[in-house]
Amino acid sequence: MSPPEQEARLKIDVLLEVAGWLVQDAKAAHIHAARGVAIREFPLPGHGFADYLLYVDGKAAGVIEAKKVGTTLTGVEVQSTKYTQGLPAGLPRWHNPLPFCYESTGVETRFTNGLDPEPRSRNVFAFHRPENLAKWLDAALVADGVSPDLGGASLAAETLPQTFLARLQQMPELKTAGLWPAQITAIGNLEGSLKKNRPRALIQMATGSGKTFTSISFIYRLIKFAGARRVLFLVDRGNLGRQTLKEFQQYVSPYNNFKFTEEYIVQNLSSNRMDRTARVCICTIQRLYSMLKGRELAEEFDEESAAELGSLFKEPEPIEYNPDFPIEDFDIIVTDECHRSIYNLWRQVLEYFDAYLIGLTATPSKQTFGFFNKNLVMEYGHPQAVADGVNVNYDVYRIRTQIGEAGGKVEAGYYVDKRDRETRKVRWEKLDDDFAYDPKQLDRDVVAVDQIRTVVQKFRDQLFTEIFPGRTWVPKTLIFAKDDSHAEDIVKIVREEFGKGNDFAQKITYRTTGEKPENLIAAFRTSPMPRIAVTVDMIATGTDIKAVECVFFMRMVKSRAYFEQMKGRGVRIINDNDLQAVTPDAISKDHFVIVDAVGVCEQDQTDSLPLERKKNVGFEKLLQAVAFGNCEIDVISSVAARLARMEKKLTPQEQKQVMELTEGKSLKELTGDLVAALEPDRHIAAAQKASGQQEPEAKQIRQVAAQILGEAAKPLCNPQLRELLFAIKKKNEQIIDTVSTDTVLFAGFSEEKAKSVVESFEQFIADNKDEITALQVLYSKPFKQRLRFADVQELAEKLVAQVEQLRIYQTHPQGWEKRVPDELWAAYQKLEAGKVRGAAANHILTDLVSLVRFAMHQENELVPFPEKVQVNFRAWVEQQQASGRRFTAEQRKWLEMIRDHIAANLQIETDDFDYAPFAQEGGIGKVWQLFGDDLNVILDELNGVLAA
Repeated sequence: MSPPEQEARLKIDVLLEVAGWLVQDAKAAHIHAARGVAIREFPLPGHGFADYLLYVDGKAAGVIEAKKVGTTLTGVEVQSTKYTQGLPAGLPRWHNPLPFCYESTGVETRFTNGLDPEPRSRNVFAFHRPENLAKWLDAALVADGVSPDLGGASLAAETLPQTFLARLQQMPELKTAGLWPAQITAIGNLEGSLKKNRPRALIQMATGSGKTFTSISFIYRLIKFAGARRVLFLVDRGNLGRQTLKEFQQYVSPYNNFKFTEEYIVQNLSSNRMDRTARVCICTIQRLYSMLKGRELAEEFDEESAAELGSLFKEPEPIEYNPDFPIEDFDIIVTDECHRSIYNLWRQVLEYFDAYLIGLTATPSKQTFGFFNKNLVMEYGHPQAVADGVNVNYDVYRIRTQIGEAGGKVEAGYYVDKRDRETRKVRWEKLDDDFAYDPKQLDRDVVAVDQIRTVVQKFRDQLFTEIFPGRTWVPKTLIFAKDDSHAEDIVKIVREEFGKGNDFAQKITYRTTGEKPENLIAAFRTSPMPRIAVTVDMIATGTDIKAVECVFFMRMVKSRAYFEQMKGRGVRIINDNDLQAVTPDAISKDHFVIVDAVGVCEQDQTDSLPLERKKNVGFEKLLQAVAFGNCEIDVISSVAARLARMEKKLTPQEQKQVMELTEGKSLKELTGDLVAALEPDRHIAAAQKASGQQEPEAKQIRQVAAQILGEAAKPLCNPQLRELLFAIKKKNEQIIDTVSTDTVLFAGFSEEKAKSVVESFEQFIADNKDEITALQVLYSKPFKQRLRFADVQELAEKLVAQVEQLRIYQTHPQGWEKRVPDELWAAYQKLEAGKVRGAAANHILTDLVSLVRFAMHQENELVPFPEKVQVNFRAWVEQQQASGRRFTAEQRKWLEMIRDHIAANLQIETDDFDYAPFAQEGGIGKVWQLFGDDLNVILDELNGVLAA
């Protein structure tokens, strides 16, 4: 036996022993010495020697074929399969062929379960424990009375053994009551994937479209009908685990009307002790990592995002086999927000267990697709969810201010406040020089109080007139701040500007004290107060607050997935009664509004991972590590990230001092050198050149990378430069600008909404020109018939039925008939302001005639219909006068009343004179007295001319 093979067997021995197997040599074999016995070098006549023969409860159950590290294992399967069929006659066995087959190098292990239909090998982290193999054997074979000798045939070919995969093939029909169509499709497709033995599956469903309910529905079926022993449900944060537990508790089985938790135990892990009787375990991925490492997890880490915690580690600290948590503990792992849990540290947690992996996300990245083998079993995005009524759509209301766009400047001689970031203690300081700042420094280095106040004031002033017209209650609003200090400033100003008390606006962050954040979230979700919650990222993902109608960005977000998650706080639907319980004057939630005060909706987001990977290590320690020659990629990456942030804050004097200590190199150039030195392609190219090989070894690449990184980091070995950088970093005060006053540059809905409204309206006209009488009349030139008020009413009713497609929402107290013309007029005003008049007018139903004519390009200008009637009336009077006809003052008064009636009703008939305002002036008798036999001619002329 070669040394590499011997080394592999030593590793395999260790793996077997920690998994509960007793490893013996063939000469000293005692198959009853333990429940699981692994016999080395077992002779098989005609086949040589099996590297390991596995006995379970005194009967042969499987084999292990050992190979040296680096051997590709699928090519070994033919050899190991022969061993499963070559056991000498007369020896006790579970079956012939033996059910279980492993191939292993001690580093990589593959496993084939011969009990499965169409057995297929798969990678496993370690070996299964003998007691668990015994359970599989008992469940699959003993109960079925399978013949012990199948003559080498596959067990699955001759029987229906009761493995999890086998039971999946016999799943009963899904009961669809209470499920949305997308949920039905997702469950069906997932079960189809599992039946095909696909190890990983990805479900993409829009935020608010019922991912968790979908998951509980298929988990219930997998436990009840496929016999899944235990399911792991992984969440991103502790508060999401508690929310998920409540959803399990509320789930009622469509098969027997029992609640989930009445049939099965569901455990939400808040410590490292797992209830082995639980059929579902809910856990944060960071807690599971700690459990596998045998460590306790600090409670606050359970409440932080897994993605953020993962970035604290230098290198993913390898997980080793933990006998307290065998790899077969779970049949299914469902990982929620999986786009955040597949990187670095956490990936190995997911791959530890021998389980099917099911990912849930609303915002998959390319890496997410790759991790789940591109097995996307459900794709259900926000547009589809809106079309199905599962999500609500949104509009963007943009607020731009002078300081927000261009920064500010405080001239020398003024006093500014300086606030310590940690203690928030404030001191005054008189400026000796002008102090200028750019928008990126706002609320981090500089707090421009009036900038926050101006944004909040504009939001307050437009809230009940433009954003949510007619409302009196502030809609449930979630504001995203840059950090805890920024959130604190926002809360104070919101309370002041709205003139409300503490309960009106609350900060909900990890630094909130006195009340648990989860209790504040619950109050925000179900109680009238608070109306406004300010957070940094605690409520950014997953948290279900259906009553939110306004998502307010006062911070920039660069990650596309994170931005979509934050937007997703507003998309959830809610029934009218539940909404009105927390917002009494709301009619229904048919949309939500994103208030964008920073331009986040105008910026392209990316799927990039953050540059900095050492957030938990102090800047001084990082530089000391570099000074002692530490050139690890993560260390240099974090130093580069922090220097890049520092460079933006340097004064000209500090830049000059840096360049004096770096032989003329600026801090920006130094940072650029470090970033360039981190490029993997550069490492590979240098290693190819140094080794003369096209594919250099990993060790050679690491050595070259260390040289490149060391060269780039050389300037940081200068102790004077390090001291200067430390000193700059310690300047830890925010300047509070109370001098500058801000002004609003723009406030209004985005052009995107206006374009959508106009395009939908014009498409509606084109689609219905042969169906709706008013459109038929307006399309016919010359008019074949006169347009009647009833025709316009019909048009309005059809438009009201299309309000969701038009993105027009019922927030106006006078209802749709008022809202539709207002919204259409505002949309044309935004897109073609030079051609639109009367945008602020009090629009009436007949204004739809002007809108349709403008949309059909029959008119070059959009003017209110009454204004058009007025112009036509003046032209008619002038024509009458030119032909020698004169009207008395009283006749003129009646003609103007007739004009106004046509403006509001499109036409006039003699019966109309019996009603106001004509009746008060003498009615039909008076008008006959004034115009005599000419009345009918005049009415016919005015009906034709004024509405033309």
